[in-house]
Amino acid sequence: MARKTLPPKPLESDVYTLACERTARIFDTFDHVYVAFSGGKDSTAVLNVALEVAHSDPRFERHLPLRVVHQDEEAIPYETEEYVRRVGQRDDVSLEWYCIPIKHRNACSRTSPWWWPWAPEAREKWCRPLPPEAITELDGFPINPPEKRLTAPHANGLFAPPSLGNVGMLMGIRAQESLTRRRIVTQRREVNYLVKYNDGTSQGNIWKCYPIYDWTTDDVWTAPAHKGWDYNHAYDRLEMAGVSHHLQRCSPAFGEEPLQKLHTYAKCFPDVWEKMVDRVPGVGAAARYALTELYSYHGRPEKPDGVPWPDFLRHYLTKWQAKDAAKIAARIRQELVAHYRKTSQPLVVNAPHPDTGISWDFLLMLVMRGDFKGRKQAGGRINTDGEGRPTPAQWHRYAAELNDIIAAGTFADLAHHRPPPADAYDLVPDYAKDPE
Repeated sequence: MARKTLPPKPLESDVYTLACERTARIFDTFDHVYVAFSGGKDSTAVLNVALEVAHSDPRFERHLPLRVVHQDEEAIPYETEEYVRRVGQRDDVSLEWYCIPIKHRNACSRTSPWWWPWAPEAREKWCRPLPPEAITELDGFPINPPEKRLTAPHANGLFAPPSLGNVGMLMGIRAQESLTRRRIVTQRREVNYLVKYNDGTSQGNIWKCYPIYDWTTDDVWTAPAHKGWDYNHAYDRLEMAGVSHHLQRCSPAFGEEPLQKLHTYAKCFPDVWEKMVDRVPGVGAAARYALTELYSYHGRPEKPDGVPWPDFLRHYLTKWQAKDAAKIAARIRQELVAHYRKTSQPLVVNAPHPDTGISWDFLLMLVMRGDFKGRKQAGGRINTDGEGRPTPAQWHRYAAELNDIIAAGTFADLAHHRPPPADAYDLVPDYAKDPE
């Protein structure tokens, strides 16, 4: 059962001051710290806050030059490489530039669901030449065979061996980015930005540290402008292309969520895009069709009348490899169990259920897209009032759709275990009877 999250606590300090205070505590607490630096906007904020704090007091000088670990994902803009190089040339930075075949998701293809940047067997297809600063081996990381290679989370422990003592890994994770990330920092009231990390190769001595977890996208961009920080100029190209600030990404756009912006690489970074098309299976098709129902963006396939929704989902499950299909099926069961533990009311097609946020369309999206990183959470689809209850408008949307389904004679397609109500508005709680 998910732990209950705590409501936001208003503070008088600004987010920059709070980030500095958290970073100072991290520097005092841990034997060793390093910045996990992608070259993106969020890790840029973390890096610069950490450097300013490190220079602010003699007691922090033991952390200088600041260790900065960059995992180069190969299919990235040249502007990112140039920016990382500028960071590495700073006297107060000790940069480690890793080009190793970390295991990454490839949502462009269901038959080739993984890809490995800088994989030695794909050298002739690399999107960029190997940077001269590249570190191509990491103690404990298996290069061959490919199936033994680690994902980034599972490899984190290799950057923090026990010989370093207790290690704080500074990361640019922000609660605004997803419901999952918000929950991470809202389940504890005290020191909620430090999370013990025990996955993969971790040996129990590493903590994930989120000093800017409460920053918004506006904050992330205000800070460089106000403080004069250097930044990744790939964002300038994305800005000129009209990509909204919230969706601007410089990492490889092969995952489930970044996939919807894959086409911007062709427009903004053509020199890398030319190589990307041949580098990873399915990229060409995804660039053309990612915003269609084929990849479950901007619409879903229409279910035939008379086909129960569970059967429709099973049809799309068969399009995955067995191992991935099993993971997705387990997620769907988990969502359904969570729903029926909370309510005995049926799911409808489009409207999120006010108590759980689940609908059949949401489950179909999970089946078609995968969501292997768990970034799509049904709870984020619930709109609440000032008392934390689902809004009357959300209840009335659900009831109206359920009544329409009953009237159309398609209630059986919902595969509900009880007869339909005479009037779905009877399911609306008293406080929500009057629509907003």
